[in-house]
Order: sequence, then structure tokens, then C-alpha cells
Amino acid sequence: MSAVEAKLTQLGLTLPAVVPPLAAYQPAVLSGPYVYTSGQLPMVEGKLPVTGKVGAEVTAEEAKDLARICALNALAAVKSVVGDLDRIARVVKVVGFVASAADFTGQPGVVNGASELLGEVLGEKGVHARSAVGVAVLPLDAPVEVEIQVELVQP
Repeated sequence: MSAVEAKLTQLGLTLPAVVPPLAAYQPAVLSGPYVYTSGQLPMVEGKLPVTGKVGAEVTAEEAKDLARICALNALAAVKSVVGDLDRIARVVKVVGFVASAADFTGQPGVVNGASELLGEVLGEKGVHARSAVGVAVLPLDAPVEVEIQVELVQP
């Protein structure tokens, strides 16, 4: 077990299976020393636990928890192309999309769920640049979607 996966276990988390693509794309792509993930929805065992807009049907706290799931799914996507999460040198960028009610402005707090998970799991390697964007709708009526870019340790 890698050190990263041991940390996940210590936190009471399990790395899920990679979420299969919903359309014509790959969950993650390796390019040089970087891995780019596709947007990851908060799928749990193939299903969205909650749907709707944040600030309407979904609370900001619920959405923050969903963003954590998105980040966990993104780590699974990274592992699918590199085999070992200990190869992560650092998380470079996180982009979070929040399906928002018209008057909801708490997107940064929601995406903190993903950022905080990456920090808990990877420590200093999890510190990253980030964008948190409010959108009208996401695939499958998901409240949150997160993508990450990681740099790998060079052999």
C-alpha cells in the first residue's frame, strides 16, 4: 500500500474505483510529468447521492462534502494512469464547478471540500492554485464537479 493510500485509510477513506466516463473522454490523461483529470462528479458506487442546485435543493455544507468525494474520485483517476499515488510531486491546479442557485455566491466554500481533502491526504503536496466557478447546471444535475492537475515525481 502506498503512503498516500495509507493516509487515506488513516482518515477513514477508501480510494474508489474509477468512475466510468459518461461520454467520449478519458477519466485522466498523462502528458509528460502531468496528469490531467476530467471533471469528476461526486459519484458513490455509480450513483449521485444528491442532485440539484447549491443554495436551493442542496446546502453549501452538503455540497462541500460532495466536493470531497469529487476529489477522492479525481485521485482514483490519477492512480488509474500512474499506478501509484506516491508519484504525485504536487497538486498544481484544482477547478471546481458548482451548480448554483441564482443568488448563491459561496462557491469558494464549497470547493474548499476538495482542497481540504487534498491537503489532508497529501500535506504540502496538496497545496494548489484553484478556481471555483458557479454554473447553471452540471451533468446528471450534479451539484459539484471537480478536476485536478498533478505534477509527478520524475524518476
